Amino acid sequence: MFDFAQYAQFLNIPGVGLMFKIFKATAPLWLTAFFGYWLWNLWLVYRRTLFFAATTHVLLEIKLPKEIFKSPKAMEFLFNALYQTGGEGNWYDIYIKGKTRPWYSLELCSIDGKLHFFIWTRKDFKNLIEANLYSQYPGIEIYEVPDYTVPVYFDPSIHNAFAAEFELAKADSFPIKTYSDYGMDKDPKEEYKIDPMTPLVEFLASSLGTGQNAWVQILIRAHKPENWNADKGAYVDTRWLLGAADEVKKIRDKTKPAEGETAAQKLTEIELDTISAIERSVTKPGFDVGIRAIYVAPKEIFSPAVGAGIIAGFRHYNSGNLNSFKPVRNPDATVSFPWQDRKKKKRNKLKTELLDAYKNRGYFYNEFTTPHFVLNTESLATIFHLPSGIGTTSALERIGSRKAEAPSNLPL
Repeated sequence: MFDFAQYAQFLNIPGVGLMFKIFKATAPLWLTAFFGYWLWNLWLVYRRTLFFAATTHVLLEIKLPKEIFKSPKAMEFLFNALYQTGGEGNWYDIYIKGKTRPWYSLELCSIDGKLHFFIWTRKDFKNLIEANLYSQYPGIEIYEVPDYTVPVYFDPSIHNAFAAEFELAKADSFPIKTYSDYGMDKDPKEEYKIDPMTPLVEFLASSLGTGQNAWVQILIRAHKPENWNADKGAYVDTRWLLGAADEVKKIRDKTKPAEGETAAQKLTEIELDTISAIERSVTKPGFDVGIRAIYVAPKEIFSPAVGAGIIAGFRHYNSGNLNSFKPVRNPDATVSFPWQDRKKKKRNKLKTELLDAYKNRGYFYNEFTTPHFVLNTESLATIFHLPSGIGTTSALERIGSRKAEAPSNLPL
């Protein structure tokens, strides 16, 4: 039971009583500010929800021919076209209409042992995506398909699940290891190609069977400056452009002579390569990115190795002096014991939340808002592109023949 006498004695302590009186006297101000902020955010969520409900989305499946000889640079062509910042033009669009700039979901999925490539988008951008893909990959076929996530659910009594999201280990301005670093920008012969995405593709295709679902989702939207600068009266790109300049300055500052020294140190070859990579990275358009992985299967056929294999698949983009991916929000990352039922329930709840977020393709807005990072178009094309002839797995559904050209009646 609460001891009011003890509470009264606490207020008699010098300074405490005065602080309480100030707190009480200013309550109308800070309560108004608190509830005003809360109501404003609630209004914004409401308006965005109405806008999302009125927006039609489609899921496009890309069927591959038997052979593709294009480098990932062909997919970078698509991402340049998807750099769309419209929709958030002014305060009326954002705060009254609830509009947002478009975002897209790039999905690599193993469903019952068969591998699929999907792109989820607003219906308005369907023709844009098809036109750009057909122009670079004339042998592919693209279909609008039902959402494969709808029938899949997670019931802890009959299923096991792996779920995780990924973030960058360093500041966003440090790029990952891209297809250019693997020499794929020079279009080498097939037998000499080293495609960093192929290990994940092969693993998903060869490690799962009927009743198992393993999905990798890469959500992207055009990056815009996020930090308000009162002096300039505008938003500045502290995270991407200015962040890159800061990181380069930190490296160069190492060469400055220490106190009492006259000669400056020389940058090492690794430091020079790092500066070059950072400066080159920000010359290409940047995208806000969120990566999520889900694996759900009945308990009797669930394999813990699948989650580990997905995480391992992202290590091929890691670079010691640049950037790397690391899994976060991974419910199984913390070891627990069978009698820790409370922790088990929390893990299962988080898995359910991540599966729900995947199904909704949510990452940047409303209840699904999660910290994102920035990658440029070259990095995106490295982690999501159509594999060439080196990906020969039979589980990858390919079409029987190549098209000579894109359909003549393709809408523009």
